Amino acid sequence: MSVREMLEALGGDVSRDTFYKWRQTGKGPRCFPLPNGELRCRRSDFLDWMDDLYGRAA
Repeated sequence: MSVREMLEALGGDVSRDTFYKWRQTGKGPRCFPLPNGELRCRRSDFLDWMDDLYGRAA
């Protein structure tokens, strides 16, 4: 998933800056850089991260 796709999956309420701050502080999903520097995340890693957030909120 691209950063744009992840932000859309989060409902469009999270800014790109916030997403990158989460990444810097270890609070974001596990991602990997492409050779051109863009970030990608496996859909399964993104969904696992979302499930973890939901579990902590419950």
